[in-house]
Amino acid sequence: MELRQVRYFLTLAEECHFGRAAARLHVAQPALSQQIKQLERELGTPLFHRSTRHVELTEAGRQLTGYARTLVAEAERARAHMAELVTGQAGRVSVGFIGTATYDVLPHVARTVRARLPHITLELRGELLTPQLTDGLVTGAYDLAVFRPGAVPEGVNTTPLRTEPLVAVLPTHHPRAADPRLPLAALAGEPFVIHPAQPRSAMYDRVLSACTRAGFQPPSLVEVGETATLVVLVAAGHGVALVPASVQSLRLDGVTYVPLAETETVELVLGHRGRRNSPAAQQVAAVVEECVRG
Repeated sequence: MELRQVRYFLTLAEECHFGRAAARLHVAQPALSQQIKQLERELGTPLFHRSTRHVELTEAGRQLTGYARTLVAEAERARAHMAELVTGQAGRVSVGFIGTATYDVLPHVARTVRARLPHITLELRGELLTPQLTDGLVTGAYDLAVFRPGAVPEGVNTTPLRTEPLVAVLPTHHPRAADPRLPLAALAGEPFVIHPAQPRSAMYDRVLSACTRAGFQPPSLVEVGETATLVVLVAAGHGVALVPASVQSLRLDGVTYVPLAETETVELVLGHRGRRNSPAAQQVAAVVEECVRG
C-alpha cells in the first residue's frame, strides 16, 4: 500500500465523486480509478460502491479511512521532522561545561534553546574539567563543550567566547575580605584551594602562574574538582582561592569575592568536533556564542 494510493483513497472518500477527486489531486480520472482498483486488489476487498451516478464507501472503506488518515498524518510529521533536522531546528545535542561556566553560561543557554529551539533536545553536563571535555569531544560524548583554552586533541576546534578577570575568594571573616581591591601578594602564606593538576587542566596552571608573578607560591594546595565544592571549602576555612569573575554568580554564605589589584585573566572557548557537527549542534553553538558574548 503506497502513500500515494492512500492519499487518492482519502480524497475520493471525501468527494465520493471520481471527477471532483481527480481535479483536487491534479491527476487524470482514469489514473485515479486505476490506483483505487490496484489498492482494492492489494487489500482483497472493494473500498467503494460504484454506480453511474453515485460513489460511496463500503464497510471496508469506512474502516480503512481512520488508518489512512493516521498514515498521512504520520507521513507529514516525518516530513516536517526531517526538514527540522536538516535546518537544525530539531535533534539531540550534548553540551559539556567546565565547572566555572556551569553557573552563568549553562542556565542561560538552557533557557534560550528551550525558548528559541523547542524541538532540540539538550543534554547538559556541568562541573567538568577541561581534559574530560576535550576527550569527550573526541569520543563523541559531547557535541559541544565550553572550557578554558590550552592544548586540545587533534580534530577539536575552538572558538573564543570571552576573557574575564580572576577574583579572590576569601572566607567572610578573612582580614582582607573588606578590601575594595586586593593585591595578590597579600595572600602569600595562605593555603590555596585549587582545581586539580591534571594534563591540560587550565585553572591549576593559571592560578599558580598568577601567584608566581606576584612573587610567591602557596605553601599548600587543596585540590578539588568541582567549583561549588571549592567555594564551600573556602567558606569552611580550608584556604583561599582564585576563580573567574563569573563564579560570583554562585552565591554561598561564608565567602566574599574580592577583585584583584592586578590584571589576571582567563579565557573561555567553545570547542566542537571539526567537520562533524550536525545542523542542530551548529544552531546550539550559535546560541552559546550569543549567550556568552551578550
